[in-house]
Amino acid sequence: MRDTLLGLSWYQIMLWGCIFFGSLYWGMGALNQLITHHLMPTLGHGRTLDPRPLSPGQRAREQTQSARSVLLFGLGSVVPWSFLQWGWAGLAVNPSGWQIALEIGVLVVWNEVHFYANHWLLHTRWLRRFHLLHHRSVVVTPWSTYCFHPVETLMLGNVLLLPMLMHDFSVWALLSVPVFSIVFNNIGHSNFDFLPDADRDRWWLNGARRHHLHHACYHGNFGFMFPFMDRLFGTALPPDAAQAQIARHGRKP
Repeated sequence: MRDTLLGLSWYQIMLWGCIFFGSLYWGMGALNQLITHHLMPTLGHGRTLDPRPLSPGQRAREQTQSARSVLLFGLGSVVPWSFLQWGWAGLAVNPSGWQIALEIGVLVVWNEVHFYANHWLLHTRWLRRFHLLHHRSVVVTPWSTYCFHPVETLMLGNVLLLPMLMHDFSVWALLSVPVFSIVFNNIGHSNFDFLPDADRDRWWLNGARRHHLHHACYHGNFGFMFPFMDRLFGTALPPDAAQAQIARHGRKP
């Protein structure tokens, strides 16, 4: 795998990058829709977090903007590949299973830190105009996941560059980042509570509930899947933060 990756040309990397990100995005989105709109309701488990209707034209807008993000992510694959070609970064040779697992764990934590920092910046007055495109989706869908302005896409898409300059990761650890990223992101934008009986304040894997609060309230809950950054910096929202907005909608004639 390592030699195959290094042997590809720049245009092959960009082509396969677009195919890779596109397959992940639309495949996971379709799976999310199937689970949250058909399987879970049939089983009678879970609940919709925000019952308000989508804004007019929301799905079409999300799909169009997401296609642009997929294209940028795919074409941007040439950047970390260039780091390898220029000798700025390297790949682990014959890594053990334990090494790959440890590297994936480190990258999961780094992804959370990187996302929090960039997401917080996107809410500052200098950059929020770029992030407002994503926040037009007050009620989220799986197709909100990559609905980014190009500036936001570039900010979030550089997550691998710094780690690659500091350590020779295995190919599998590097490829895991877009995979767990799209899985976590789909959970966060599912608008579905998969664990309705879990403790509302403490359950770490309730990323869907926390990110629903972020979209409903705009400020707070800047983390990706896990709450440790929000708890560390005091930006965690209370579990009932969105109820007032949802209740106001319900009282409309």
